[in-house]
Amino acid sequence: MTSIEQFIHDMPKCELHVHLEGTLEPEMKFDLAARNNIALAYRTVEDIRASYGFTDLPSFLDVYYSGMSVLLKEEDFYDLTYAYLKRANSENILYAELFFDPQAHTSRGISFDTVIRGIRRAQETAENILGIRTQLIMCFLRDLSAGFAMATLLESLPYKGWIAGVGLDSDEKDNPPLKFQAVFARARAEGYKLTMHCDVNQQDSVKHLWQCIDEIAVDRIDHGVNSLDDPKLSAEIGRRGLALTVCPVSNAFVTEGTQAGAIRRMLDQGMRVTVNSDDPGYFGAYLEENLVVVQKEIGLSREDLKQLSRNAFEAAWLPQTAKDDYLSRLDAYTAA
Repeated sequence: MTSIEQFIHDMPKCELHVHLEGTLEPEMKFDLAARNNIALAYRTVEDIRASYGFTDLPSFLDVYYSGMSVLLKEEDFYDLTYAYLKRANSENILYAELFFDPQAHTSRGISFDTVIRGIRRAQETAENILGIRTQLIMCFLRDLSAGFAMATLLESLPYKGWIAGVGLDSDEKDNPPLKFQAVFARARAEGYKLTMHCDVNQQDSVKHLWQCIDEIAVDRIDHGVNSLDDPKLSAEIGRRGLALTVCPVSNAFVTEGTQAGAIRRMLDQGMRVTVNSDDPGYFGAYLEENLVVVQKEIGLSREDLKQLSRNAFEAAWLPQTAKDDYLSRLDAYTAA
């Protein structure tokens, strides 16, 4: 490990864009399939990994959703979540906000209660044993109906104390933010924070980003690389202090390259850009590895890396006192 890699490893970190279902490693797929008597179409772990030949967002999503078939019971969701949190803790991630996709499970006949109770137990166990703090973001699947999203929002309300905010993910084509305007307005009224995916190089990317900030009034933007295509848009995002959760390694799977150059431009423009892992079980890179990839590609300095970590802690949906505690630990680390 080089000195800069050691610096990245030891640096206190925060992750704001990771899908729990996307942390499902091939080994766990086999374990859960055996536990739940599910026959997989693959003979070995290597066969599963060989199937991850994604060329764009839809080809990834096909594999992503089919992989969820092994998640059936509360214990499955517990094991999935705790495995990620152990890995995150080993990378010195102090705090993370975790996406989950309840519609991908309720549409298979699994109750919302089963999903969230398994996740919640793992969060509590990890905080008590490992010291890693987390919050949940419930994502709606944008290629399903707004009515289904609203029904899911209403179903979440008894568990509102366990969910910090709502997001929007899945296939963006012909599914603009405005399709879910009423759903997000209701979520805001219920006290949820708001974020939305604006994936890289999608149809009408810039138009969708403007809808996110002007019509939906999001608190954060997931991905958002194409904001740089419109100088007025990137300036407005910077003016509002909206964080962007960029996922370099996953970008390289579904588009051309990691978009690390966009991260450099965002840093230079003073935008609140952050680096995250997205779906590390499928893309083979957790947060630390994403930071290493970007550092090598564009030569990030230690000060740049600190700024990326600072941006993430500052953008977290936490009380200011909690943010200040994490930031003081980051400052102490870099000063030492």
